[in-house]
Amino acid sequence: MSLQEIQARISTAEKAAGRDAGSVHLIAVSKVQPNERVEAVLTQGHRCFGENRVQEAAGKWPGFMEQFSDIDLHLIGPLQTNKARQAVELCNAIHSVDRPKLAATLARLAQERGTCPDLFVQVNTGEEEQKAGILPADADDFIADCVKMDLPIQGLMCIPPVEEEAALHFALLAKIAARNGLTGLSMGMSSDFEKAIALGATHVRVGSAIFGDRVKPTE
Repeated sequence: MSLQEIQARISTAEKAAGRDAGSVHLIAVSKVQPNERVEAVLTQGHRCFGENRVQEAAGKWPGFMEQFSDIDLHLIGPLQTNKARQAVELCNAIHSVDRPKLAATLARLAQERGTCPDLFVQVNTGEEEQKAGILPADADDFIADCVKMDLPIQGLMCIPPVEEEAALHFALLAKIAARNGLTGLSMGMSSDFEKAIALGATHVRVGSAIFGDRVKPTE
């Protein structure tokens, strides 16, 4: 499916939900994609991309940033505290603030640098043991703690369990965001982004539908 087709579907979903045109940001998830595929999307004018790993992003994006202006790079995968400095220097937004230690590290770096990427708190809406994220019951207190540290929390992010109805998790995330005065909702992927838009998503993460199947690096 082409980038234009995805953008058209987003526009249709915005209109159907009574949302303003352009209110949903398309994050093209470029993790484990060959540089030529990423460059092809850049050449079409798209600038908002998502990476899962800081190391991969650091090896890929500085070169593109020299070649293309206004790249908006989002880290959407888990962030180790020892990679936090590299992440804040490279990325415009981090969607995976998921524990107190990471929040404290980001706050220290923000004070040191005088600037900080936009931040999203990852909520483990399905309460899955193997998945990162703040539990829904703990989200209010964690968000409040982040705000006390002057962290620029823009919104929340979730990855629903694959075997459950995604809309239920999107609705829960929207409810938590609303009661905490947050407007950003990073939710929805290739298979369900229209549902997410109907429930208030401001950022949708679409990868394979734009780039094709991921190409894993050779050993």
